[in-house]
Amino acid sequence: MSRSALIAGPTGLIGAQLLQRLLHDPAYREVRALTRRPLGLQHERLRELQTDYARLDELGDALAVDDVFCCLGTTRAIAGSRAAFEDVDYRMVVDLARCARASGAHQFLVVSAVGASRHALAFYSRVKGRMEATVGGMGYTAVHILRPSLLLGSREQSRPAEDAAQRLAPKLAPLLRGPLARYRAISAADVAEAMQRLALRGTPGVHVHHLPLAD
Repeated sequence: MSRSALIAGPTGLIGAQLLQRLLHDPAYREVRALTRRPLGLQHERLRELQTDYARLDELGDALAVDDVFCCLGTTRAIAGSRAAFEDVDYRMVVDLARCARASGAHQFLVVSAVGASRHALAFYSRVKGRMEATVGGMGYTAVHILRPSLLLGSREQSRPAEDAAQRLAPKLAPLLRGPLARYRAISAADVAEAMQRLALRGTPGVHVHHLPLAD
């Protein structure tokens, strides 16, 4: 039990699942959670770091961990504008990666999205692609980029379009085979498990993963 972890977005669909997994993983001696409000959770390995993500550099050594898990993300509809969406899905993610790397973090794992590309037609996918490229060039020993498709799970905040898609997803899954399998909906719990597995592999370099993992 020698590793330390930092989770950004511990109350989100994936982050909440991942937090529980890491707190019960004997490989981790401490799990630090970046949060805007108290989590209301007690655990001997949990350390809460309250922040609004505007002054991450002030956290200093608190960001010095073995593994940084970034589960930040929103939608344009919820954010309210393109600029607000980009602030969360690019600026906040990149600031976290920069500050954690400067503090001595070794490995960065981040949730992106299937279809992410700097050259994509969709604004959402371009922002994700830019984030991936920026984070991948920051000098971490290892960067793991996960590109899930539609996430299955119950959210605190309603997303009508996603709710409808979740109901339709099981009917479409059998049609998505071969290279199209990456577009199948996937549960948040499965994404969290994939992040945990990848972190413990210790594979250096920059890697992009479509889900489910091949092995």
